[in-house]
Amino acid sequence: MSTAAGRINHAKAILGPELHSQLSETKVLLVGAGGIGCELLKNVVLAGFGKITLLDLDTIDLSNLNRQFLFRKKDVKQSKALVAAQTAAPFNPNVHITPIYGNIKEPQYDIEWFQSFDIVLNALDNLDARRHVNKMCMAAEVPLVESGTAGYLGQVQPLIKDVTECFDCIPKPTPKTFPVCTIRSTPSQPIHCIVWSKSYLMGQLFGMDEDAGEDLDEAEKQGENEAQSFSEVREAIRDIAHNQDAAKKAFEKVFGRDVRNLLSMSDMWRHREPPIPLEFDAIMNETFVINRAGTSSATSTGTHVNNSTSSSTNGNSNGYSTQPVASTSAAGARVALKDQRKLSLKDNLELFISSVYSLSTRLSSGEADTIEFDKDDDDTLDFVTAASNLRSAAYGIEEKTRWEVKEMAGNIIPAIATTNAIISGLIVLQALHLLRKSHDKLRNVHLQFKPAVPLSTITLSKPNPGCGICRDTYTKILCDPARTTLQDVVKGLMGDDEREVSVYEDKRVLADPDWDDNYERTLESLNVSRGNFLSIVDEEGEWSTITVAIGGLPLIHPPSGPSFILPNPLPTPSKKKKPPAPASPISPPASLKRSAPDADDDDIVVLDFEPSANGQPPAKKQKLGTPEPVKSSGKTKVKDSEISSPSKRRRLENDGLIMMEGVNDRLDDDIIVID
Repeated sequence: MSTAAGRINHAKAILGPELHSQLSETKVLLVGAGGIGCELLKNVVLAGFGKITLLDLDTIDLSNLNRQFLFRKKDVKQSKALVAAQTAAPFNPNVHITPIYGNIKEPQYDIEWFQSFDIVLNALDNLDARRHVNKMCMAAEVPLVESGTAGYLGQVQPLIKDVTECFDCIPKPTPKTFPVCTIRSTPSQPIHCIVWSKSYLMGQLFGMDEDAGEDLDEAEKQGENEAQSFSEVREAIRDIAHNQDAAKKAFEKVFGRDVRNLLSMSDMWRHREPPIPLEFDAIMNETFVINRAGTSSATSTGTHVNNSTSSSTNGNSNGYSTQPVASTSAAGARVALKDQRKLSLKDNLELFISSVYSLSTRLSSGEADTIEFDKDDDDTLDFVTAASNLRSAAYGIEEKTRWEVKEMAGNIIPAIATTNAIISGLIVLQALHLLRKSHDKLRNVHLQFKPAVPLSTITLSKPNPGCGICRDTYTKILCDPARTTLQDVVKGLMGDDEREVSVYEDKRVLADPDWDDNYERTLESLNVSRGNFLSIVDEEGEWSTITVAIGGLPLIHPPSGPSFILPNPLPTPSKKKKPPAPASPISPPASLKRSAPDADDDDIVVLDFEPSANGQPPAKKQKLGTPEPVKSSGKTKVKDSEISSPSKRRRLENDGLIMMEGVNDRLDDDIIVID
């Protein structure tokens, strides 16, 4: 018996013939072919899932090879999805794997595409893509198994529309942010310089316009003096005739003039080490001197660094033992991997020049209108590495290798192969429960730091009534966006419903009850196309939102036919449950302590300070006018007929209660006896 046949028989014996035969016809979408994805693909292939679509937009990097076992060194720079499918296919000849090298957010992967699958398995490493897949699965009503790992920790979460909570039912923590003034003017850690290079400088040079950088530019509006106009630099970057000079212009502005402007603000540097302006030509000639006492100069005898002030700090942590900036020796370069090699100041400047030239060539040639940071884009990673290290050198902060910058700028969490293997196995177990429709056996599973209980399971929660994703009413409309107007969609789906509504596309307002100018415009003119969602929101907030997935017309649809096809039946939004009315304030319980006596009562307390005859502590208090104790069988009792006092009787009567003097007392019929 062949190895593959033996594996099939083994899987059939474990799963049972019925479920095993069902798997061969199951269409599964696996999103992601990285750390979890490689392990998961191996598992679903060996389990016998017959029709697998594997999608990933990433290419193989040298750093992946230590844990993503489907790849080899010869595969570096190739598509992860394509190589993983080729490597895993021989594990089970009966399985058909369709690899896709693409982005799951591309418009062709719309709601109809998702509806062609029986189950979706997520092996993604970023929040935005996870939220997108979650929304598509909720709209298509396809079961989803979500997963993730962080070092030794991991989680698996099965999600079903209207049965369990979705990925967005619980708000996710926002990524860590840093104060704008720290990033722009007073960095004290390597991450500050990396965030500045990635989020600010990258946008200013290669983004939409000089206002790129969003929140970072609020500092300039509030009066900060670091940034000046980037217009001259931006023009040089986009002009193919002058892009050779673009890097030098950018360098002299950012690391020269802007730093000098900051130094003019003397109060800022009263309690912190000031930055040092960098000089382009001196660094290239290796004659630039960094002196952490706060001065710099160019010498004719080569590069020199004054280490006498290596203990100086910028803020709380801006200090390190400065290393010589001479180029790394060839012998050292051969020992260290390229990405893990410490770069000299000249190395960083040369990397800055080459990356700016490569990026400006892409812009000036029309290859791209704007360029954003991508940890898998070598040009952008080189730019952020060089720019952040140059800024670190100016501020006396420890510089980082290209590999370390990639980890920090790409928010990469160290991955462990064993964690990925455990989580991928748990994903398949939850997927089998979903296919059996054993919803009572589904669990959220956590891999945790507890040797005694490494796995914990949690019963699935119900959907959050206030969730803006899974509580919407989903539908789809097939249309030609060039001929279909916004009014066709809204009026067609609302039917005879005359409610006032607003229409949104993502965060854009397209129409509301007081503004209907866009109703006559086509979807195409509003930049709404296949793969987008329109949200029809009830203005009174009494009905759930209708979320409309835009799809393309069928291939067999006649060209002269209607420009859109409405769903049948039309969507019926559900009535929103009103929040419960706030509970009436509850009066505090009556105090068990006795209140102070009235002034006209004889119920007076006298403190007894005299010691007792038998040497025991004195009585704390003695009340006058109380019944006399009666000795009986060694115990002290008080006569029932004498337990009341005028003040107590009055308080009880005010509360509607009657104190009875004895068991023979009689009450009128309209008085309730409280025992």
